[in-house]
Amino acid sequence: MGNAYELGLDRNPANYVPLTPITFLARAAQIWPNHPSVIHGRRRYGWGDTFDRCRRLSSALAARGIGRGDTVAVLAPNIPEMIEAHFAVPMTGAVLNTMNYRLDARTLAFQLDHGAAKAWLVDSEFAPLAKEALQLARSRPLLVDIVDSEYDTGERLGDLLYDDLLAEGSRDAPWLNPRDEWDAISLNYTSGTTGNPKGVVYHHRGAYLNALSNALATGLTHDTVKLWSLPMFHCNGWCFVWTLAAVGGTSVCLRKVEAAAMYPMIAEHGVNLMCGAAVVLSMFINAPAELRRLFPRPVHFNAAAAPVPVPVIRAAEALGFRVQHMYGLTETYGPSTLCVWKPEFDGLDEEAKASILKRQGVRYPVLEAVSVLDPDSMQPVDADGETLGEVMFRGNIVMKGYLKNERATAEAFAGGWFHSGDLGVLHPDGYIELKDRSKDIIISGGENIPSLEIESVLYQHPAVLEVAVVAKPDSKWGEVPCAYVSLKDGAAPVTEAELIAFCRERLAGYMTPKQVVFGALPKTSTGKIQKFLLREKSRQGGQ
Repeated sequence: MGNAYELGLDRNPANYVPLTPITFLARAAQIWPNHPSVIHGRRRYGWGDTFDRCRRLSSALAARGIGRGDTVAVLAPNIPEMIEAHFAVPMTGAVLNTMNYRLDARTLAFQLDHGAAKAWLVDSEFAPLAKEALQLARSRPLLVDIVDSEYDTGERLGDLLYDDLLAEGSRDAPWLNPRDEWDAISLNYTSGTTGNPKGVVYHHRGAYLNALSNALATGLTHDTVKLWSLPMFHCNGWCFVWTLAAVGGTSVCLRKVEAAAMYPMIAEHGVNLMCGAAVVLSMFINAPAELRRLFPRPVHFNAAAAPVPVPVIRAAEALGFRVQHMYGLTETYGPSTLCVWKPEFDGLDEEAKASILKRQGVRYPVLEAVSVLDPDSMQPVDADGETLGEVMFRGNIVMKGYLKNERATAEAFAGGWFHSGDLGVLHPDGYIELKDRSKDIIISGGENIPSLEIESVLYQHPAVLEVAVVAKPDSKWGEVPCAYVSLKDGAAPVTEAELIAFCRERLAGYMTPKQVVFGALPKTSTGKIQKFLLREKSRQGGQ
């Protein structure tokens, strides 16, 4: 006899609909049609306006042959058109590929061809870059010029303007929901620091769940006003583009991340949420006094990329920020862990608080599991806060896989876990703490030296603005630490010997940098320091 719970209880349209973040937009427009959805310079849209614009864009793309399984690429900064693409493209059944405008033309050409883009929406600022990429690519997508109301270079790529494309569409046209929530919704390329980048594929289910998880994890509400210091091309803005529709919050767009623009925006619009890397906080901390404005309310800052040093967190808090560590990768839809602050932590001394603040924390509400495993045995390491292992993930906010790369997908999912390549420890309370990328560990005389340990000490020096520590070849020890340091404007002069002595007072001798190089540090567009470039420098002598 069959299981009674499997008889006559099948899925049907009344009790099952594939999950998709598209539904958040329709709901926001119904409940908050006039509440600001997007603020961008002179432009103001309510959720009803954004819904209308997305439906018009979706129907116009569909009329031009864009449909299920096609790819639509976008090369644009954080502007309203980028937000609209996040809804309108999947409304056609197509897949959104948001492109990093700081990449070179060769890499963009690879992405156009690899993703087989059928349409490419390009902001006028990046038209010259796009033209160069098209000369290198085989693809010949439909080209659409975005002319931003706040910035127009006059450069044009194709014969069709974004606003003209919108005029071709209808706000009353139907849109497509996914047939299956496992259908692809977006394509995000990894940074590609070695070889061609890998195309990370997200599904509607994961985008929906991580968008809601952002709201649960960080307490977002209808009152949320987010300043977009995080590039929307990066993991679809960590899925916060969709999150803001889910809660009916407000996006304040930002073309360029600089303190001179951000301080007045926070003051004028009552911003209470930002995301990004430590470098963004440093912009505020080190801004000239004449640029600073009082925050009308606390600004919650979700920090990711490399762990934010505790001195930077404390300086940011003094300005009005409330900093919370998140952690994740492109392959996990952006953030997938967070350092949850518990009331019992308030009673700890400052040193103990600092040790918790720098952790990456516990799994997101919708993530099945995150752990620190021995990559050989695939067993959890001891939860002692000391034993190194690889951070691994499992659950519904892990990517579908890498587009057209079955081998890399299989390697990433070996053993039933996603392998992050990040090394960390597991504390007795279940919180994880990153120690390094596996490739960034320095092995000196048989000792493993996490570069982050040395960096955290150097950040305590009052003259240090940014620091990155990498391995330097050494004839005796194999490798020794080499520190690359940029100093704060106006800071008292400091020498290499002084910084080495500063570290020697706080670290074991073998962990002390053997060389310090001063100068600007190379970064990605998302604020991550490009250690691979510094490693190459160190192999050539360090300078």
